[in-house]
Amino acid sequence: MRILVSNDDGIHAPGLKVLEKIAKTLSNDVWVVAPEFEQSGASHSLTLTQPLRLRKVNARKFAVRGTPTDCVMIAMHEIFKDKKPDLLLSGVNRGANLGEDVTYSGTVAVAMEGTLLGVPSIAMSQCFQYGHPVKWATAEYHAPGLIKKLLKAGWPKGILININFPDVVAESVTGVEVVKQGQRDLTDLLLDGRVDARGVPYYWIGFRRMKNKAKRQTDLGATDSGAISVTPLQLDLTHTATMKALKSALS
Repeated sequence: MRILVSNDDGIHAPGLKVLEKIAKTLSNDVWVVAPEFEQSGASHSLTLTQPLRLRKVNARKFAVRGTPTDCVMIAMHEIFKDKKPDLLLSGVNRGANLGEDVTYSGTVAVAMEGTLLGVPSIAMSQCFQYGHPVKWATAEYHAPGLIKKLLKAGWPKGILININFPDVVAESVTGVEVVKQGQRDLTDLLLDGRVDARGVPYYWIGFRRMKNKAKRQTDLGATDSGAISVTPLQLDLTHTATMKALKSALS
């Protein structure tokens, strides 16, 4: 099985090293194509206004000066000319990709692009609290067995799998829960305006999240309870019920 590994945290990210280890428990044909620099929040963006640079790190590892989606496209159309990958693994992201995070996430976008190109794709993220060490060992311990079960079960085309590992040590994980995408109760945008040495204003974007009790049968609720969340996401964003209602109203 040929496995493509990528992420949005960059070629030097500790989570990428963890994911390489995970992939190598599944196959000896593992390839890495990841952004040269961190691309968190890049979502499913493409680089269209400047050229993409591809740097060969070693025989099966490459860095791309571009977005996570760029990495998948270059891998599929340039690096894998002889044999396409059988599986794409994205992550392991430093931090959760839960609820509305999936619309911003470059980690999830990697799996989206892989799915669009016909490759079964899984995005993985490790939850953590700022100011505390990331529990990478939790993802490293639980991911191989979980991936094997997912591959055995299979899933339809046009669907990607989003996995989040809770912020607990490996032996304290309460189980695996297949749940829907949740929604946070409150998310405040932080726009931090500053002035540089030349008197020109600039801004940092951030988020201040208020801790609220998440609904239990969601990705947020599962990880809050110490479980691994598994959420199938679909590329087709059409809301069928509203489409039917609008057809009736506009006909």
